Amino acid sequence: MSIKILADSACDLSKNHYNDYNIEMVPLTVHLDEKEYADGKEIKPKAIYDAMREGKSPKTSQVSPQTFKTIFTSYAESNQTLIYPALSSELSGTYQTAKMMEQEVKESYPDASIHVIDTNCVSIGLGLIILRAAELAKDGASIDKIIDTITYHSKHMEHIFTVDDLEYLYRGGRVSKTAAFVGTLLKIKPILHVEDGKLIPLEKIRGSKKLLNRMLDIMDERGTDFKNQTIGISHGDDLETAEKYAEMFKEKFGARDIVIEMVGSAIGSHAGPGTIAIFFLNNEYK
Repeated sequence: MSIKILADSACDLSKNHYNDYNIEMVPLTVHLDEKEYADGKEIKPKAIYDAMREGKSPKTSQVSPQTFKTIFTSYAESNQTLIYPALSSELSGTYQTAKMMEQEVKESYPDASIHVIDTNCVSIGLGLIILRAAELAKDGASIDKIIDTITYHSKHMEHIFTVDDLEYLYRGGRVSKTAAFVGTLLKIKPILHVEDGKLIPLEKIRGSKKLLNRMLDIMDERGTDFKNQTIGISHGDDLETAEKYAEMFKEKFGARDIVIEMVGSAIGSHAGPGTIAIFFLNNEYK
């Protein structure tokens, strides 16, 4: 029996990835100019970044319970396995909603093979896990093998990122207004990471050149075996910088497999234009 992988739009994968690996995608919702848009389907990230540059503040909301219930019910009725590696429960209520609907559907279909997993990951960090799960499903791996791999990679996925303007993090409640004002005034660039699914400030760097070098140093300190793993880079409408990072990774670490994608509308609504994030498996990964 085939195993289907479900992704939410916060994984920031492209339509090509969904098509190539037969991944089903469920969108979060983006609110802009009093209109609602399905992330990844009805609005492009560039529109969000342009709006934010104009001073607008887009909002987001999680996937609705009914959407999950409809999807899960269809797989239960067709007796097909569905595995959903979800956006971090610390960053969105989407996982909790999906888990609630999984339990509700299983009350009517107790034998339904539906599996909702909290990855504690976001953006291409989540996307890399989705791709690995989909590769395994395509190759005919067992349910247990896929779930074990998702769980293991989720535990060891590093997220190291920076934002161009602390104001966007302030709007999202991630830093105080004073910190945002002072950071912008002094041209301080924050480095953040994800720990146990939460967004945690790591360091503050003054100047873009120092920032790049420091992010490479952190990658060197935390990562391993870059030649034999896929590295992810996501960017907030700054492909040029993302490509520069990719060349540095190839030169410094011998990296060969690098996925570059734009941060999607849902995550971008909080991070803002100019965001650069790198994702890789840490040195505890074996």
